[in-house]
Amino acid sequence: MTTTRFPTITAEALGALRARIGRPVPRPEPYIEVATRDAIRHWAHGIGDRNPHWALHHVAPPTILFAMDRIVSGYVGGLPGIHAMYAGTDFRWRAPIRQGDRIVGQSVLQDLVEKPSAFARRAIQQVYRTTFTDRDGVVVCEADSWCFRTERDTARERAKYNAAGPQRYSSEEIDRIRAAYRDEDVRGARPRYWEDVTVGEALPTVCKGPLTVTSVIAFVQGWGSLYVRAHGLAFDLFERHPALGIENAFGCPEPPERVHWDEAFARAVGVPGAYDYGPEPVAWLAHVVTNWMGDAGVLRRLHAQVRRHNLIGDVTWCRGTVTGKTEEGGDGLVQVELFAENQRGEVTARGAATVALPRRP
Repeated sequence: MTTTRFPTITAEALGALRARIGRPVPRPEPYIEVATRDAIRHWAHGIGDRNPHWALHHVAPPTILFAMDRIVSGYVGGLPGIHAMYAGTDFRWRAPIRQGDRIVGQSVLQDLVEKPSAFARRAIQQVYRTTFTDRDGVVVCEADSWCFRTERDTARERAKYNAAGPQRYSSEEIDRIRAAYRDEDVRGARPRYWEDVTVGEALPTVCKGPLTVTSVIAFVQGWGSLYVRAHGLAFDLFERHPALGIENAFGCPEPPERVHWDEAFARAVGVPGAYDYGPEPVAWLAHVVTNWMGDAGVLRRLHAQVRRHNLIGDVTWCRGTVTGKTEEGGDGLVQVELFAENQRGEVTARGAATVALPRRP
């Protein structure tokens, strides 16, 4: 017989969280606040972006904002003990992020939406809006981000998540992945002109994975995590937020973030195994676009939805297609549809982007 281990969503806790809607959120200490050369390099390496543009031109991959603010990365308040699963982001950039920029995010709780869930019977979509400003107070980006809050016991007991079991790759399959990395198409300094783009054309595919605990650690090195702390800092965190200190197999408190490397704990929240961080596939879809647009292109908007976990062992193929071309104030804009697909043919993320491209002289 299954016993309840974790809290449930109560009317009182949900009402207390609703009372916060529209109010500023206390800002957790960010992992980085200044886009230094090292911070840019660590973020690019963490998402596996080898584009030399970031180092050569002292500009950051636009999704580095995940490393510069914890709220946009999925740090949620309220509903203590209720699991949070990152589900998407809508970035609207107004300016590129350059080396030396100091960027500060300020957030408000935008909305709470209760939705039926095949995964956990009910889910609370928790939406934040974060406004990023530079040293002069100029808005660099506005971003909406959302998580789904689910009851861990309910999700585990329903156990409707289908998985084919741990992936085992043949040498031929690894060779295919190796070739995809070797042949990755980075546009670079060759301008991609708006006039030369055709609706319906495919963007070059970007491969990610296979996902391993090692690659999860590499991502955390660039991103900074939400709750990973060591020694006394960890116990300080658990004292402030007791629901974060969940006992491990040794009886020691550890944060819920360990679902990303702890197979047993991932299964305890209803997922068949350890899985990726939600901001990862969002950044991967942006990587597809920045590879394609070239150094002279500008990513204006990215709306990405995380649809499914990437489990440890999964490989992800990120693809895109041009869906439209428009002009705005003399700028040539291109609309792109994006999606990520695992080795089982399951779509794990979807997105749409708007890119400004240079005009042909």
